[in-house]
Amino acid sequence: MSIVERSNDRIIAGEGRYKVWLEKKVLDHGISYTLGGGEKSHIGGLVYKEPGIDVQVIKIRGHHDLQVLMPIAEAACAKYNRPVAVTGGIHIDDATEDEIDIIINNCKELLKCI
Repeated sequence: MSIVERSNDRIIAGEGRYKVWLEKKVLDHGISYTLGGGEKSHIGGLVYKEPGIDVQVIKIRGHHDLQVLMPIAEAACAKYNRPVAVTGGIHIDDATEDEIDIIINNCKELLKCI
C-alpha cells in the first residue's frame, strides 16, 4: 500500500527508493508540475496539454517517463480547464519489472490527489 503525504505544493507517495513526489506551481495562465523520485530525479520527458488540443510531448531518448507524465497532464488539464505542463523523471538503478510497477502505482496515487 502506498503512503500519501500532502503539503501546500507537494504530494508524496511511497516509501524509500519507491517514493515519488509531484510539485505544483500555479501560473497566471496555466499550471506547471514537476515529478521526481526514486533514487535519481531527472528530466526524462515533458508533456504539455491545453484544453481542446491534443497533448504535445518531448521524449528524451532512453527514458520511459512519459508513461507517468502524460496521465498527470491530461487529468490536471481536464480538472482545472487550464494549460498544463508536466516535466520530470524517476530513476532506480537496475529496476526490476516489479519495482517499475511499484513506481507506476505510486504515481497513480499522486494522480488521485491533483
